[in-house]
Amino acid sequence: MVLVLGVSAGAAGARAMLTHSDQPHLPPIDRCKVLRRAGGGSMEEAVFEAIRLMRKSAAKRDEFITGIAVTTRCSNHAESVRTAAGRNRLTVIDEPVAQLRYLRFTGRLPTEGSILLYDLGASGLTLTQIDCRTDAVLATKRSTVVGGDGHDALLRWLLTRGGVTLDLANTRRQKEALASERVLAVCDPITGQRTVVTRSDFAELVEAGIHHSASFVRHMIDETGVQPTGMALLGGCTRNKSIRDELKQQLGMQLIYDPEPEFVSTRGAVLLAAERPSARSIRSVHLTPHSGAHEAPSSPVSRRKLVAAVAVTATLGGTIVGALAMNRDGGDHTDGKPPTVEVVGPPKHG
Repeated sequence: MVLVLGVSAGAAGARAMLTHSDQPHLPPIDRCKVLRRAGGGSMEEAVFEAIRLMRKSAAKRDEFITGIAVTTRCSNHAESVRTAAGRNRLTVIDEPVAQLRYLRFTGRLPTEGSILLYDLGASGLTLTQIDCRTDAVLATKRSTVVGGDGHDALLRWLLTRGGVTLDLANTRRQKEALASERVLAVCDPITGQRTVVTRSDFAELVEAGIHHSASFVRHMIDETGVQPTGMALLGGCTRNKSIRDELKQQLGMQLIYDPEPEFVSTRGAVLLAAERPSARSIRSVHLTPHSGAHEAPSSPVSRRKLVAAVAVTATLGGTIVGALAMNRDGGDHTDGKPPTVEVVGPPKHG
């Protein structure tokens, strides 16, 4: 049997998923996560290391990868992957296209109206509003005020106050554990000091950031004049139930959630690699609604809302910067030379 490989690229590194071409929806044969190398490793280096690992996995099974697709968040990332690949071939996909493809495949995507993709990853929040009928992007916005790296820093600050000092990697593991555990007893590996942290403690830490993101969502809806039918929660940060609950309370929207939100882009890449193995690139269609095409909001964004959003942004940003200053990078990754793969990236676009 032949295999297809999907890879999602982000600021923190890359995720890859290997499946049979006729079974892209089933649990993968293999998958991996490759973090960017500490001290200046590039995003594309992580992508090709993930591809190398999955090619090695396929070779052990004496099977052949017929299609490789990589999702990228922006044209700069797409160009970096294309440049690193040289004359080899793979499909480069705009990330929202892959996310939309998987949501549609699982039956979670509405057939009418628009959907808002709320992608909360390590380096920030990306919002993308898409028309469900035409798949056209109505608007996209990004904020680096809230994100997984900031959450790690805030949790590390809280643990330090309790007498426990962890490196960044171990702090991140504790944060991820809080997605499934209500209470954690955390031990300092050097002093043996212990402290207890709860999911409620974490919810209080990130509350201001989630409020900021809710204002960010409202602002986008006000700008497009289109009320979304629902909002899909993507990215590893949305695994935490307290974040999902807060967003539901703040926005009152129908929330669409996959049990593995950080792999939605990767699974979409797998589906598209199986469907279009010879495609060079798959890009989003951006649409600027014509005047009168959608009902305008009844009133502009209030001055009070905008001032409040700016205040939250400034305060939260200062808090996270202070916490980040405490972090020492504990990451470690083995450097690997990019392998030879079939790659063609999309043309550079703005």
